[in-house]
Amino acid sequence: MSLLGRFLDPDIDRHLLTQEGEYVIDEVTKHWVTILLPVLGVVACIPLFASMPFLGPWFWIAFVLAVPLLIACLLRIHSMHMDRFVITNMRVFRVNGILSQHMATMPMTRILDISVYQPFLGRLLGYGHFTFESAAQDQGLRDISFVPDPEGRDLTIQRTIQRAGLRASFTRQTEDDDERDGN
Repeated sequence: MSLLGRFLDPDIDRHLLTQEGEYVIDEVTKHWVTILLPVLGVVACIPLFASMPFLGPWFWIAFVLAVPLLIACLLRIHSMHMDRFVITNMRVFRVNGILSQHMATMPMTRILDISVYQPFLGRLLGYGHFTFESAAQDQGLRDISFVPDPEGRDLTIQRTIQRAGLRASFTRQTEDDDERDGN
C-alpha cells in the first residue's frame, strides 16, 4: 500500500496474524447515522459557495463560513470511515484514526461478557453500543459505539468463542436419555 493509501484506508489485513492462521470473520464500520450530521454540513456548504459570486466584495464572509465547515465535516466523515471494529477467529480489535492510528485488541480468551445497549433510536435504525468485560484489569478495548446489527454481531462473537472451544458446551438431555438413566 502506498504512503498516501495508509491515510485513506485502514487496511485491516496488515494487522492480521496470517502466519498463525488468523482470518477476518466480520469487519464492522460505524453505522450510517454517525455521518448524517457531517453530510448535512457538507450539503449546507453548497449554498454558501453558490452565493459567493453574488455577494461582491463581501464574498469572503461566505468563504470564511463555508471552508472551515466543509473541512470539519469531511474530516469527520473520513474519521468514521477509518474506524473499524474487526472480529477474527482469534480476537476482536478496533483500529481508528487518520493521521495517528490507534489499535486496541482483545483475545477471545479474555472476553468474559459482552453488554449490548440499544437506545430507542438505535432500535429504530438498527445500531447499538457494545461494552466488553474482560479478565484483564486495564482494557484497551472496552466500548464500541454505533455498531450496525448489534444482535447479529454479538451472535457472531459468541459463535466464534464457542467454535474455538473457549466455553463449555452444554447439551440438553432428552426424555429418552432420562429413561435410560432410570430417572
